[in-house]
Amino acid sequence: MRALIALLALLAFGGIARADETVLRVGDQHGNARALMESAGVLADLPYRLEWSEFPAAAPLLEALNAGAIDAGGVGDAPFTFAAAAGVPVKAFVAFRNKQDGLAILVAKDSPIRNVADLKGKSIATNRGSIGHQVVLAALEEAGLPANAVTLRFLPPADAKIALASGSVDAWATWEPYTSTAELAGLARVVRDGNGITPGLSFAVASDAAIKSKRAQLADFGRRLVKAREWALKDPAPYAAVWSKLIGLPETVPLRWFSRAEYRAVPIDDAVIADEQRNIDLYVRSGLIPAARAPRAELILDRSFEPAAAAVR
Repeated sequence: MRALIALLALLAFGGIARADETVLRVGDQHGNARALMESAGVLADLPYRLEWSEFPAAAPLLEALNAGAIDAGGVGDAPFTFAAAAGVPVKAFVAFRNKQDGLAILVAKDSPIRNVADLKGKSIATNRGSIGHQVVLAALEEAGLPANAVTLRFLPPADAKIALASGSVDAWATWEPYTSTAELAGLARVVRDGNGITPGLSFAVASDAAIKSKRAQLADFGRRLVKAREWALKDPAPYAAVWSKLIGLPETVPLRWFSRAEYRAVPIDDAVIADEQRNIDLYVRSGLIPAARAPRAELILDRSFEPAAAAVR
């Protein structure tokens, strides 16, 4: 009888523990972080429950974060900047850099457009506030053209791909895995990529509410994400294999993407803050963010997550 009572008490205690278990709700784009962390084997023995939510791009992910539907997620610097300027209570707590071959302005294989100057007067499809939008603005500045030298059509990636294929737009400014998919299928070629004109930053971001109430969980998640990125740098093939099964695209797509991007974690230091401020200034110059609403980089990049940052030093 005593043993039965003890067992019932243990089960009751376990039920209470599960009911009180902290849940970290993380938004992901195309299974990127999830595939990475699962293939790297860094999700074992989590001291909290991890719930993934899938998004096709950063904008809806940040909308979900703003609505309180998720706590954190991974986004590029451009949508993060626009969200902060729009008043979304979000901060970056881990930073990454990558090569920008996959951030590109694409045109059809037989297009007469050969360089950015040839885009003057042409139409370009991209997501508003995306890194695709960013590379267009940066490429126009580099070519000495004003932001209104082209007509931007704001379309989600699936619609933008169709628009380029049908000829209803002249170019498509996009990112991975869309760039590698289009190139490997022979559907498009690159006019200008983001190397040398964009900083190649992306972030793990969290809502202010999550930073306040789930700091320990975010710091732990950040450390595990950094460890997974370091693992993938050595050999991206296992990561690509898991990702392709999760998303349903040929393994050649993620392998091309991950191999050339070379994602690496970096501390949120003065260089990262300066690059993020340059992004903000670019959007202000382009008239996309009013100067009065422009955030200051040092206020939206959280340097206090030392445990996660220490993992990349």
